Amino acid sequence: MLGRTMTGPAAALALGAAATGVWSTAVLAQSPEEFYKGRNVNMVIGFGAGGGYDIYARALGRHLGKHIPGNPNIVPQNMPGAGSQKSLEYILNHAPKDGTVIGTFGRSLPIAHLIENAKYDPSKLEWVGSIASDATTCIAWHTTGIKTWNDLKNRQFTVGGLGKGSDPEIFSSVMRVMFGVNTKLVTGYRGTNDMALAIERGEIEGVCGWSYSSLRTSRKQWLAEKKVSILMQAALARDPGIPPDVPMLLDKATTPEQKAALTLILAPQSVGRPFVMPPGTPADRLAVVRKAFMAALKDPEFLAEAKKASLDVSPMSGEEVAALYKKVYATPKTVIDNARRAVGN
Repeated sequence: MLGRTMTGPAAALALGAAATGVWSTAVLAQSPEEFYKGRNVNMVIGFGAGGGYDIYARALGRHLGKHIPGNPNIVPQNMPGAGSQKSLEYILNHAPKDGTVIGTFGRSLPIAHLIENAKYDPSKLEWVGSIASDATTCIAWHTTGIKTWNDLKNRQFTVGGLGKGSDPEIFSSVMRVMFGVNTKLVTGYRGTNDMALAIERGEIEGVCGWSYSSLRTSRKQWLAEKKVSILMQAALARDPGIPPDVPMLLDKATTPEQKAALTLILAPQSVGRPFVMPPGTPADRLAVVRKAFMAALKDPEFLAEAKKASLDVSPMSGEEVAALYKKVYATPKTVIDNARRAVGN
């Protein structure tokens, strides 16, 4: 039986679908070099301009393209909102999956679905790598009179936050729930620049969840002029740049259960400057971007720029980050439940 000949809109739709299919197949058949030549690659940055994540991302972006076959242009795109959850949800659910999007966001978000009520699944992300590990700090402004951890015992401490799932929210809650520090959270700031202004205006007294690398790069004058006191550092390993008398949060744990929960909460500090591509990115394009990422971080021009800007560089490859999070996502439920209580869930 002969099929009917389509005419009018139906024929146009069929031809359009066929053309789209042919185009998609042709694009997928391209080598990475053919695909990336002459293209723009958007680098989605989950915070506003001028903060630590932005500084690291833009430094990487100035050197990454020359190491990707085809030498695409890397275009920074700030997408702040909800402590960078807006950018993560965009990368997971809406960004093109063709290799033209790379993103970075708050380091603690990859475990937010474990310890908070996040509705997204970051286990599907394609990890490009991390530029550096980091330590989160709790800082107090010089006019507060708060100089050490012990000064927090008998007074309320008003701290800033960026949104649920961000380090300032997580660690202000951990300090309150686990260690009895009377933190009062003022949240909703769009980035560290906004929190810095709030501190200087006296709206808040400090932040518990400010990365030390960001503090050194974007607020080095504060440290030089002793405008802030570092009250604790939160990481799995001590940062050698932080004075040795500043206590480690992990050392404050008094039970094995507390230590196990804190170890889970602190795991993302090892992936301090994360970069990802959307789920479903073609494997060959992910592979060349991963390779280019590591090559860019060894590039003498990048390293010179990083040194000038006081950026720490201690890379983890995409494969290493993926392996770490595979272990993190296998954490026993009892440990996850204790961590959830510590962050107020």
